[in-house]
Amino acid sequence: MPLFTSPPASLCFLRLSAIGDTCHAVAAIQAVQRQWPQTKITWIVGKVEAQLLDGLENIELIVFDKKAGLKGMQSVWSQLNQRKFDALVHMQLALRASFLTLGIKATYKVGFSFKRAKEAQWLFTNKKITDTTSQHVLDSFYSFIEYLGVPRSEPTWHLPISEQDIAFATQHLSGKPTVAISPAASKDERNWLTERYAELADWLDAQGYQVVLCGSPAEREIRLGQSIEALCSSAPLNLIGQTSLKQLAAVLKQSHAVVAPDSGPAHIATTQGTPVVGLYGHSNPKRTGPYHSIQSVVSVYETFVEQQQGKPAEQLPWSTRVKGEHIMASISLEMVTAKLEPLLKGKQS
Repeated sequence: MPLFTSPPASLCFLRLSAIGDTCHAVAAIQAVQRQWPQTKITWIVGKVEAQLLDGLENIELIVFDKKAGLKGMQSVWSQLNQRKFDALVHMQLALRASFLTLGIKATYKVGFSFKRAKEAQWLFTNKKITDTTSQHVLDSFYSFIEYLGVPRSEPTWHLPISEQDIAFATQHLSGKPTVAISPAASKDERNWLTERYAELADWLDAQGYQVVLCGSPAEREIRLGQSIEALCSSAPLNLIGQTSLKQLAAVLKQSHAVVAPDSGPAHIATTQGTPVVGLYGHSNPKRTGPYHSIQSVVSVYETFVEQQQGKPAEQLPWSTRVKGEHIMASISLEMVTAKLEPLLKGKQS
């Protein structure tokens, strides 16, 4: 039996980070809105992620600043002090997120199954979803809403991208056929090799495509972009650190394809309907790959995880990671162009 057989009056979703995971959560939460349009929805989300999500239709965002520590938690609690939700949907496994739930009143607190509830999340919930088998994070989020009583549907996204954001992208891309490269993952070891990004940019230039480099204003990402530029024979358009998250989404929407390691921009591109060539070595693309572009992923994960664990990926725990600083060097330029070519041909036809 689903948790609710009629639409609940109010739901609170807790998914703080990261950007890619909040993109997955958008699809699930908007599916709830389609099924139960009268249900009031509150979403507790991280400060950076809120920059992308601000303005989501009929969703109240409560922003949690993790850098503020206990004061950040108290701020959330004070905003919700007079309220009690029909359910708190706790979609984050981190212990900090679980502590945050202590000050939120709800009839039901719904968490992951015992099998997947890392960091003792199960202690903070009174209902557990039954899903233990779905591989992709987005599918596991859909398991939450199915548990609530919302039937499965095809994931769709409606992010609040303004006309100004679209105009920013149009102005910078100048209507040229463009491929975006977002080179930085959350950790440097998960990046592809700098010189291969440059080789790819030159290859794309030779195919007649403008290359735009995208990324955050983090110093390490800016340096990476500059290093790629310096190695290029061509002249990619470097927008790293020069876009808001919504401007980035608009740039990715106007691109023919996106090349990125396991990172937020790969998932933002998916929300905008742009195909992605994901570069994976440390995490399982069946779990964290760009949802509609799994067939275009270049992955060496399966090879290395079996070497390191002695078992194929499908026999290992859901979130097993590969370790090592040189894993991504096993992805060749030819492996990437082989995945890109059919996507680009599809855009030309």
